[in-house]
Amino acid sequence: QVQVAESGGGSVQAGGSLRLSCEFYGSPFAMYVMEWYRQAPGKQRELVARITDGGITDVADSVKGRFAISRDHASHMVYLQMNSLKPEDTAVYYCAALSLQTRQNYWGQGTQVTVSS
Repeated sequence: QVQVAESGGGSVQAGGSLRLSCEFYGSPFAMYVMEWYRQAPGKQRELVARITDGGITDVADSVKGRFAISRDHASHMVYLQMNSLKPEDTAVYYCAALSLQTRQNYWGQGTQVTVSS
């Protein structure tokens, strides 16, 4: 049974930083692409960043240069470092684990990020 759990959301002023954490439960961690999505009120959920077990990353154009994704193999943790936050980054952020074998996504409950101007 695979589960993921996010933490680290909160409220910050524009220009500030936050780091989101996601813990992966299950195995094998290496067989999952780890992803961060976000969903703002009234908008569709969008992919923010993803990282493979080999460390290959893909970051959305809207956050490129400000956000960075990383993963720690030993602790089964995934991080999203968010810098230079803007009010438009306000959303619920979700961690997801995408199985390379089944293509199934396992979602966390989400964590709220609010950026005030």
